[in-house]
Amino acid sequence: MLTRPIGHSGIAASAVGLGTWAIGGWMWGGTDTEQSIAAIQASVDAGVSLIDTAPAYGMGVAEEIVGQALQGRRDKTVLVTKCGLVWHTQAGNYFFSQNGQPVQRHLGGASIRYEVEQSLKRLRTDYIDLYITHWQDPTTPIAETMATLEALKAEGKIRAIGASNVSADDLEAYTAAGPLDAIQEEFSMVKPEIAKTLVPPCQVAGVSILSYSSLALGLLSGKIGPDRSFAGDDQRRDNPRFSQANRQKVAMLMADIGPIAAAHRATLAQIVIAWTLQQPGITFALCGARDPGQAQENAGAGRIALSPEEIGLIGAAATRHLVGLDG
Repeated sequence: MLTRPIGHSGIAASAVGLGTWAIGGWMWGGTDTEQSIAAIQASVDAGVSLIDTAPAYGMGVAEEIVGQALQGRRDKTVLVTKCGLVWHTQAGNYFFSQNGQPVQRHLGGASIRYEVEQSLKRLRTDYIDLYITHWQDPTTPIAETMATLEALKAEGKIRAIGASNVSADDLEAYTAAGPLDAIQEEFSMVKPEIAKTLVPPCQVAGVSILSYSSLALGLLSGKIGPDRSFAGDDQRRDNPRFSQANRQKVAMLMADIGPIAAAHRATLAQIVIAWTLQQPGITFALCGARDPGQAQENAGAGRIALSPEEIGLIGAAATRHLVGLDG
């Protein structure tokens, strides 16, 4: 398994990471706890050390499942969770409602301290390897947020500091305020914009990038055909990205990269993940898995080395077929 460092933290983790948003159930049509635990354990057993979660994924559900799954495996993992989306206070800015409760964007010092203790309990651990601000809070100065995070690091409750869903100005403010090790941002063939905006300054500052939605919510997995339907609160049900026309475009992309997948004896999803990991500045690719088979498949992408020619062919195919897809 390919491993890479997280910023300047001294921590190394598998380049392929397990994302657990879907495991939380919210916006994914519910969850199956037993299957989710099996998926997490299969990921770790297949060499995936980077496990990413957040309190907002099901209002604690994903963290609790991760905590159960990692009993006896904690020493094999680099555990990532987040702060800043809260429902214990009305401070900050309203963001959305989940389970009938308003969720605020808030990164004040006292709130972060409350959150980290709750996460540690749910995760059944006494430290978090990488602690990330989930969404940014315009009501709290970044310097105040960073001061709290640095204090938590000094106390041994967290080992590295990250930020997610940042603007270029946010990134500059974080790096000016303290030792930022990583950012977590959406990046995929469908949504490559950060390659021009955030990747260059991160490369200069030595900040790692964790890409989320690396398979574009499953659209780039090679498994969502034109006839697939989505039920319940599954966010993909009404997402224009998953229109019939867009799925046809993705099908043409998959046909073009099929020979490369065959040459590597890999699945289409594995080739997409491997391509993502070989993009400049992208350090880690977070991929969701809801059963052991998906977990093992994603892990296999961390062992694929694409040639420069293959990377170019895949990138050209993505440009050819996916222009205008992210509607």
